[in-house]
Amino acid sequence: MSATAASIAAAPSAVFAEPASAVLSVPAAAPGVAAAHYAARLAFEADVSDVRADLLAGVPGLVVVDSRSEAAWDQGHIPGALHLPTARIAELAPSLIDPALTVVTYCWGPGCNGATRAALAFARLGYQVKEMLGGFEYWVREGFAFETAQGTDQRAIDDLTAPRSGISCAC
Repeated sequence: MSATAASIAAAPSAVFAEPASAVLSVPAAAPGVAAAHYAARLAFEADVSDVRADLLAGVPGLVVVDSRSEAAWDQGHIPGALHLPTARIAELAPSLIDPALTVVTYCWGPGCNGATRAALAFARLGYQVKEMLGGFEYWVREGFAFETAQGTDQRAIDDLTAPRSGISCAC
């Protein structure tokens, strides 16, 4: 046996212990703190499935705003959404959107902070606002119909983002 092998064999087992948990290396928050955190997140965010359900049901009290450019809007947008680019919100929102409504903003997708910037602009004007998680990308990837400059379009559901038609995630 080599000297290295002998020293390893003689070493205490703690030397070979599994590494500390990546998940548990920072303790989970206390339940009350966690509840406040998640409640706050839900006050700021809505997912595409919930937005679609509310639009289809004609739920009053909200307006969906696409904050992207005219070219992006023409490429595709959510049916029933209002097109209002972020740079024009301060100028146009007061004449277009009732301040009693909750505004739901969206942009391209999770890699874009345009919806966040739009939500900030609306909040600064005194609107209640939520950001739609996933943006237009996840609307399309979940298989929901969208409008383009040429008409209505729809793509197949991406199995990595949503259950197939007829299957409910029930979340």
